[in-house]
Amino acid sequence: MNPAAIILALITFLSTLLGGFVILKFKKSLSIIFAFAAGSIVTVALMEILPQSLEIAKKSGIPAKHIMVSVVLSFLFFILLEKYFSAHPLKGIASEGHVMGPIGAGSLILLSLLDGLAMGIAFQVGFSIGIVVALSIIIHDLPDGINTVVLMLKNGQSEKKALLFLFMDGLAPLLGVLLTSVIIFPQKILAILLAVFAGEFIYVGAASLLPESPERNILKIAVAATLGFLFIFIITTFM
Repeated sequence: MNPAAIILALITFLSTLLGGFVILKFKKSLSIIFAFAAGSIVTVALMEILPQSLEIAKKSGIPAKHIMVSVVLSFLFFILLEKYFSAHPLKGIASEGHVMGPIGAGSLILLSLLDGLAMGIAFQVGFSIGIVVALSIIIHDLPDGINTVVLMLKNGQSEKKALLFLFMDGLAPLLGVLLTSVIIFPQKILAILLAVFAGEFIYVGAASLLPESPERNILKIAVAATLGFLFIFIITTFM
């Protein structure tokens, strides 16, 4: 295992925590933060996760239509899942917030784990490409930390639980790097898994976070959502 990969994974951990702590500091502006997160999450899904899924699918011989169907089914599944839990809250946790908080934040943790796997594999290919991939992930994980805390707070979860999921999200890339020496995801499974994440993130941004923003602040909401889009667009374009 390349020591540089471990060091950069630890920096990724700090980047994730930074994003989460920024949100906890400015909780009074959550409606604007929700809009920013909505723009960033949808952009991550459409400009980062989905293209990667389609690229892997092409190399693996999976028709692009299968990937798009997976995205749509994932989107519909999470809509139905939220509607179900809204109508039938789980006993014992109803007072502790909506279950979609941990589900959404948990998906971000899984993606962070995949980021770590990508980082470890990149270093196996070559040091220079490992550095480029690692720097990209470090920057990407700043909004990941933001979105993890936003998803927990938006769904009524406690600040303590939000911090727990934030720390797990921060540690996930490090675990992914460590796992690269023993686990390799089959490309076909990875392509479908990323498509499922893309569908969920489109749902989270467009159907869950954005509607939480009050209409009286429509201009601020539009600006915040656009800034979220631009933030991820710049990262994905230049990294």
